[in-house]
Amino acid sequence: MRYKLIFLSAFLALNLMTASAQKTGTAGDPKMNRFIGDLMKKMTLEEKIGQLNLHPSGDIVTGETSGSEIGKKIIEGKIGGLLNIKSVQKIRDVQKVAVEESRLKIPLIFGMDVIHGYQTTFPIPLALASSFDIGAMEQTARIAAIEASADGICWTYAPMVDITRDPRWGRIAEGAGEDAYLGSCAAEAYVHGFQGDDLSKNNTIMACVKHFGLYGAAEAGRDYNTIDMSRLRMYNEYFPPYRAAVKAGVGSVMTSFNEVDGIPASGNKWLMTDVLRDQWGFNGFVVTDYTAIDEMTEHGMGDLQTVSALALRAGVDFDMASEGFLTTLEKSLKEGKVTQAQIDQACRRILEAKYKLGLFEDPYRYCDSNRAKTEIFTAEHNKIARDIATRTFVLLKNENHLLPLAKKGKIALVGPMANSPGNMAGMWSVAADQKQSVSLLQGFREAVGGQAEVVYARGTNFVDDPRLDSWINFGESVGDYTRTPKEMIEEAVSVASTCDVIVAAVGEPAEMSGECSSRTDLSLPGSQKELLDALLKTGKPVVMLLFTGRPLTITWEQKNIPAILNVWFGGTQSGHAIADVVFGAVNPSGKLPVTFPQNVGQIPLYYNHKNTGRPLEDKEWFHKFLSNYLDVTNDPLYPFGFGLSYTVFTYGDLKLDKKKLAGDQKLIATIRLTNSGKYDGAEVVQLYIRDMVGSITRPVKELKGFQKVFLKAGESRDLSFTITPEELKFYNSDLKYDWEPGEFTIMVGGNSRDVKPATVIWEK
Repeated sequence: MRYKLIFLSAFLALNLMTASAQKTGTAGDPKMNRFIGDLMKKMTLEEKIGQLNLHPSGDIVTGETSGSEIGKKIIEGKIGGLLNIKSVQKIRDVQKVAVEESRLKIPLIFGMDVIHGYQTTFPIPLALASSFDIGAMEQTARIAAIEASADGICWTYAPMVDITRDPRWGRIAEGAGEDAYLGSCAAEAYVHGFQGDDLSKNNTIMACVKHFGLYGAAEAGRDYNTIDMSRLRMYNEYFPPYRAAVKAGVGSVMTSFNEVDGIPASGNKWLMTDVLRDQWGFNGFVVTDYTAIDEMTEHGMGDLQTVSALALRAGVDFDMASEGFLTTLEKSLKEGKVTQAQIDQACRRILEAKYKLGLFEDPYRYCDSNRAKTEIFTAEHNKIARDIATRTFVLLKNENHLLPLAKKGKIALVGPMANSPGNMAGMWSVAADQKQSVSLLQGFREAVGGQAEVVYARGTNFVDDPRLDSWINFGESVGDYTRTPKEMIEEAVSVASTCDVIVAAVGEPAEMSGECSSRTDLSLPGSQKELLDALLKTGKPVVMLLFTGRPLTITWEQKNIPAILNVWFGGTQSGHAIADVVFGAVNPSGKLPVTFPQNVGQIPLYYNHKNTGRPLEDKEWFHKFLSNYLDVTNDPLYPFGFGLSYTVFTYGDLKLDKKKLAGDQKLIATIRLTNSGKYDGAEVVQLYIRDMVGSITRPVKELKGFQKVFLKAGESRDLSFTITPEELKFYNSDLKYDWEPGEFTIMVGGNSRDVKPATVIWEK
């Protein structure tokens, strides 16, 4: 295990690398440098520019590639790679055209959105962050790489590490939430999982960290929208996960759609060269997001030739789908708008990536049909997917210990998610066969066997509007609109009334979160709340299973539903994994990686905020002339790091081995954790630090470490965190990364709200 769950602050250090060889990636492998140098001497200008063109795969038919439009471009050396093509047969056919029919036989690179699994689909990234299990995150990426590479793919557009504090933005589902520390841990884990320890192995794939940068801060939570923030916020709160991926050795970086300091990211030299390469030492290649170069024209940056030149000068190497480089760079070179050195540099970076992947040595390295038959969607992979999914579910409420349910009597399984296998995997599961996903109904019935009866009613559609239904299902309405919502609810109530307990499976459908799925209303969609209300009126105990890719405003549900288990989207094995937790085979241990607001009006709401000069005291609602609302408290519905268990974990007092320190001394913080309940279980013990006085204002607390600990019922354990000045560092007003002496509050607890504090003085 290459991770320390306690501290990974080394990710956040900004180690400047100024040597040009380090910045360009031409140092370290003389053999590669000679090979690429010799190859480039043979290349024409057109062939060099062709390497910079990442082309959509279109509808390639095996055996007919050469005669297709794409095939002709490949033969002419006008394509460097293809995106979103899969299967060994298709990729081998296309690669054969490149290495046998083009002049210089340069292989193509094949990329795809392998986000949270390939055919074996794991929980969505936001759910994986809930596990606070770094090893599990790496394992999901490792298995995804094995399966994708077995199907011909050598490059993935993942991980997405954008910090997100606005759940209206649907792509929050693709990242690790609101915290830079947790996000940095996840970023490194995914990069190592995808890339392994040797990219030339045929079961590894190149990772691509995205979206650089700041994409998760889109104004109003509206996708592709404007972003504007200070450099201090960038460096302290949003940049760390990108930087962590670079330090982990990520092979490529994807630009974001938004502007940064008034310049779109794909044309932003400060972002792509000054920060990424000069400050962070990144030596891979930069690819745009889909048509991002062309889209700079809509930003008002000029015509396609102008923005293409802007992107190349900024440090972009690979143009995804715009063909701006392909069609305009030669003209821009003649007009002096770009240089030959800039074209050569971008070409070199693409060729280096292909070399590192072993494609020059064996262009068909990823085209082993035997692997495709034996290493994809295996029983072992699905077993692991089921186990990991159970670690991601977050128990939000469990009144009177309603959960876990006994396998007896008659159980009503009601709701639009109750029998919907196509929604189990979640967004961005493009390679998954949704028919292979385990539905909740299937999982429940297999779990109870003959010990209980599980009856089913749909109860309601996800949404009441067929038009909206089609928008969230790629143009096809999938609901049942032959009946009214009232009729469907009445049927569900009739079924549920005959049962001993009701399990309501509600929430968003898979594609209601993810790209281009922004929402202004974060309550349960459609008539789902009305369904819950009707089920409660039966007098039967109700368990709510919440499927979601973002925080939802479930204030009414928290007040009225006895038990709530947030299951996110758990992947291929969702039905089995949820049944494991609901019926007690597994004790839930997930913790929220993002704050749940009481209502949309509180957004953005996040735990590591700064104080105002007029802060409201804890547990107060309203105080005139202090920072608060008239109509709701400042508190979240559920704080960052929150999550219950079937058992009870009791925290002792926090003990520090020193009250005063100086310089590079280490501080040991120790707390006793006791499982004082009746079930064995795991708890995520979280360390937070507050810098009480700084040269710039500092957050009220920041996550700086965590440990996931399993304790048997009745067991106690002393847990220690080692704190060094590295955990105290931040970027000051001069953007210098350092720590300042003074008073610090150390806090340890089960979530960001409920912590045990202690104070220490630390001098330089």
